[in-house]
Amino acid sequence: MVLNKKVAQIFYEIAQLLDLIGDNPFRLRAYERAAMRVESMPEDLEEYVLQDKLEELPGIGKDLAEKIKEIYRTGTLKQYEELKQKVPSGLLEMMSIPGLGPKKIKLIYDKLGITTMEELEKYAREGRLRSLSGFGPKTEENILKGIEFLKRSKGRLPLGQVLPLAIDLRRYIEESGLVKRVDVVGSIRRFKETVHDVDILVVTDSPREIMDRFVRYPEVEEIIAQGEKKSSIIASGVQVDLRVFDEECYGAALLYFTGSKEHNIRVRQVCIERGLKLNEYGLFRGEKRVAGASEQEVYSYLGMQWIPPEMREDQGEVEIALQGQLPVLIDLEDIKGDLHIHTVYSDGTDEIETIVKKAISLGYKYVAITDHSPSLAVAKGMTVEKVRRQAEEIARINRRYSKIRVLLGMEVDILADGTLDCPEDVLNCLDVVIAAVHSRFKMGREEMTNRIIKAISHPKVNILAHPTGRLLGERDSYEVDIERVMRVAKEKGVAMELNASPRRLDINSEMCRMAKEMGVMVAINTDAHSHQQLDYMRFGVGTARRGWLEKKDVLNTLESDRLMGFLRKER
Repeated sequence: MVLNKKVAQIFYEIAQLLDLIGDNPFRLRAYERAAMRVESMPEDLEEYVLQDKLEELPGIGKDLAEKIKEIYRTGTLKQYEELKQKVPSGLLEMMSIPGLGPKKIKLIYDKLGITTMEELEKYAREGRLRSLSGFGPKTEENILKGIEFLKRSKGRLPLGQVLPLAIDLRRYIEESGLVKRVDVVGSIRRFKETVHDVDILVVTDSPREIMDRFVRYPEVEEIIAQGEKKSSIIASGVQVDLRVFDEECYGAALLYFTGSKEHNIRVRQVCIERGLKLNEYGLFRGEKRVAGASEQEVYSYLGMQWIPPEMREDQGEVEIALQGQLPVLIDLEDIKGDLHIHTVYSDGTDEIETIVKKAISLGYKYVAITDHSPSLAVAKGMTVEKVRRQAEEIARINRRYSKIRVLLGMEVDILADGTLDCPEDVLNCLDVVIAAVHSRFKMGREEMTNRIIKAISHPKVNILAHPTGRLLGERDSYEVDIERVMRVAKEKGVAMELNASPRRLDINSEMCRMAKEMGVMVAINTDAHSHQQLDYMRFGVGTARRGWLEKKDVLNTLESDRLMGFLRKER
């Protein structure tokens, strides 16, 4: 899958470079959509190149196909290299500052000659940006906040970016036939939303051979260290550590390296109270190992239930496990459908029928098609005529496919004053209404909270989408009193979305706990813009498990008839 990542990276950067030089917006959108398509496809792009079938991929025409072939042959693209010569590299880095768009970056460069993040920060701190048209003290303050956000995020990557690498490495190690056990541990196993590196444990009788294979992984960029018990590499820009353990202590190692550090400290305190010692080699009474072959064995010896990895954050899970009262967490198999999906009617890449076929393959009982409302022009929002055509198409598909129920919905913008960006007569035709903030992120806390509360108080709203607006590693949450919003959501029968897109994971696990305690239903949705992105559901379920959610807490675990009762707000 090396080519997929390479092509996606180059196409995304071309789109950014075109944006900076003020190129045709439709042209740069074509690159963004192609990058998204390639990045999310489960197949290896190289196979399409070798079979000369690139143009069979949706959204990949002759021109883009030739560019992909050029990247395959040369590792880069002539157009890409030429664009990089036109734009200082520091300007691309500035594009990652939340709220600082290409027009402002170009103005900063043209008028002040600023080419690096460091220079930009210096000018902002000294109040020297406000000399530019459209810039003021508030703009400078927001730029400094954005730079600080990037500094905080540095060194950590979204789970969705690292998990595919970890899964591929595990598969690569398993395929050697040399291991008895192999597990990805650390923050990935706990499904933490951002991760720093990848940790893998194995049991093997051939440590030297497995380490030789590990360091020959195709995407290795650097070998940091190689030994029989531990080796470290850099692959796809991420450090990966592989450790070998014996079978009799593997469970203890699994527990130790899964973490979290805080959870491990709390478990060790329980051990000390019982005159025991726990480390990565086992649970010991004196010099005698009394448990360690499995995690279950260790927890059981301590009088505890086995604790799911996602819960291991020292948030009371140890005490509850000692009482035998752990919740039965939601599983991916509990999900009956997806209620937030985009298609070619707005900014998605697939037809409705393609989405439906994928949903059927996942065993879903229902899906909601929720394209954007009119005001989001960049997403080709829905007009009344488009809603009518979509409703007719969904009716035809429902007649054709008896295994699944396709719902007509819309992701409706919450306008600045809290009203909904959709006529009442259209709202009344929809099965699902998802309200979402897509603009004016810098409102004050009280104003934003009131805006959202007004929107979800509308009787047709069913779900509040990505409630805090954050983008992991890209943008902080907007200011909002989420507890107050949830109180109103409970009163009005509105579900809080756990947006499963790995860029968002919004609401986070702490807010999931809050929703559970307040009795607010959570809808785990993918916000998919292609059929492949329906697989993002696993990220949402992982976050839900971190938030201790059970099947009963999640809207889209309901059977179809009960779901429709909730959407119609039947009491």
